[in-house]
Amino acid sequence: MTNQLALPTLDNLRSSVSPDVDVQAVASQWFSAFKEAMQSKNISAVIGLLVDDVFWRDMLALTWDFHTFQSTHSVSKFLTDQLPLFTLSSFALRNDLVELQRPYPDLAWIQAFFDFETTVGLASGVFRLVPLADGSWKAHTIFTNLEDLKGFPEQTGPRRDHQPNHGKWAAKRAREIEFVDEEPSVIVIGGGQSGLDVAARLKMLGLNPLVVEKHERIGDNWRKRYAALCLHDPVWYDHMPYIPFPVSWPVYTPALKLADWLESYAHSMELNVWTSATVVSVTPGTKGSKWSVLVQRADGRERTLEVNHVVFALGFGGGTGKIPDIPGQNEFKGQILHSSKHNLATDHVGKKVAVVGACTSAHDICADYVDNGVDVTMVQRSPSYIMSTKEGMPRLMAIFWEGGPPTDIADRVNASYPNKLLKLVHQRVTKDIAEADKELLEGLRKRGFKTTLGDDDSGFLLMAWNKGGGYYLDVGASQMIIDGKIKLKSDGPIKKFTPTGLLFEDGSTLDADVVLFATGYADARTNYRALLPESLHDKLRPIWGLDKEGELNSIWREVGGRSKEGNALNGIWCMMGNLALCRFHSKHIALQIKAYEEGIFGMRYQ
Repeated sequence: MTNQLALPTLDNLRSSVSPDVDVQAVASQWFSAFKEAMQSKNISAVIGLLVDDVFWRDMLALTWDFHTFQSTHSVSKFLTDQLPLFTLSSFALRNDLVELQRPYPDLAWIQAFFDFETTVGLASGVFRLVPLADGSWKAHTIFTNLEDLKGFPEQTGPRRDHQPNHGKWAAKRAREIEFVDEEPSVIVIGGGQSGLDVAARLKMLGLNPLVVEKHERIGDNWRKRYAALCLHDPVWYDHMPYIPFPVSWPVYTPALKLADWLESYAHSMELNVWTSATVVSVTPGTKGSKWSVLVQRADGRERTLEVNHVVFALGFGGGTGKIPDIPGQNEFKGQILHSSKHNLATDHVGKKVAVVGACTSAHDICADYVDNGVDVTMVQRSPSYIMSTKEGMPRLMAIFWEGGPPTDIADRVNASYPNKLLKLVHQRVTKDIAEADKELLEGLRKRGFKTTLGDDDSGFLLMAWNKGGGYYLDVGASQMIIDGKIKLKSDGPIKKFTPTGLLFEDGSTLDADVVLFATGYADARTNYRALLPESLHDKLRPIWGLDKEGELNSIWREVGGRSKEGNALNGIWCMMGNLALCRFHSKHIALQIKAYEEGIFGMRYQ
């Protein structure tokens, strides 16, 4: 195959798959050769087992970082640089997780799981073999992932506390929460799902994190958002570490229900949380630790904590809404607010509302206004990707669905697809979904709603990774637009506010008593700049968005990047993502921090 980004179709491979292929034999034979080559560090032998346009994605196991290497040339350099640094052993094929997959008639590969050990870690892997014209099978994708650190297992199952506790538990917990007897080893800023997940992971590795949450209760980051908010991801995708949702949990979780679950999760996992507490500053440490964190409690008490690690878990933009700089706001006689400050549709009964934005929050809020009899107009400024959950979710989330594999297996399958390859797959799936949603999309276009199929027709995947928005996974609001219940203004950009509403570039106007901006959130670095000294601001790398390898820039690692200049931010971590991403990658942050604390962290591969 030529070295270009393309799916490994049977036509491109000039191959076919025999209906009686012995999948176990093929996987076993390939893996035996792979095992020998990796353990003997015979790089040319490894390369001989790969197709020319191979993808190798590594999460911490062999690079202490997140990397995707594409092509045998790139993989060869990575292995040449990294294999000498590791002793690899205990390679074992998971025979129960070997299968032939045919996602499309012209695509076929054998997917298999394996385990192995590095010098300091226990690791897992996934490979996919494709058939070649000469009858052989070679790897098109390999994924390697750090699972645990040798000698530092999670304190779960047989390692849980076996001692009875007669009447001392409540007092013990009170002292632990207040850190009366010891200082925390890690500060986690933010008590949403990202903060709680990473705190639970750290605790299970024997560390002692403190979660600092500004709201009065855990879950308020969901509880205090607009009342109509509901997750658009299915329950099987959203489980949290250690405590999955009950089997009776609804497929799509209401925000208030999730808020209560987060609160109960923190209690059940016995996480040490300070609510109604604010981190005032994070400055370089002066007492032997890397960072000095000043925390203020609701009653005015202040405490300075010296730690080596501070995890920012404040969500996308930290909840700071982004409102476009549109002239004339001071002239407008009505109310202007961001969706992050909106609560109830009934707050605006009897008023005309203009919602600026045409993605998830805008649709949810507009639908809620309609349900409550409020006159609402959606102002669309740019095309949106629309996909119905009915048609899209079963296609995109097949492994996270009723009857799917266990969550830990599904997570690794999901992570094993590099984003550049996943884009190619999603181009096909997006086309299938659009065909199934044809009537819905045509109805929207007839109303003047501007649609897109995403970057290079790949759906919402890259839109999510690059800008965290630009799409709506439809649960009913699209039909309201088609039916005219949600009015639509999509024929030009906004020029300015007027005393009574909005003036557009084409000279048209829209009267409104309330203008609500559902226009996304601030740069994720805003939170860091608010707490870190100004001298460190220019050391921050971009947080969200994809790098040239197709990996997210600074998520789930230290935010200073790999350069020497970024070392000034060692110990400042970013934890962010939806429930599924936080479940999986919270373990990665916890393993990195534990490795640092135990003195076994290697060097990030550049």
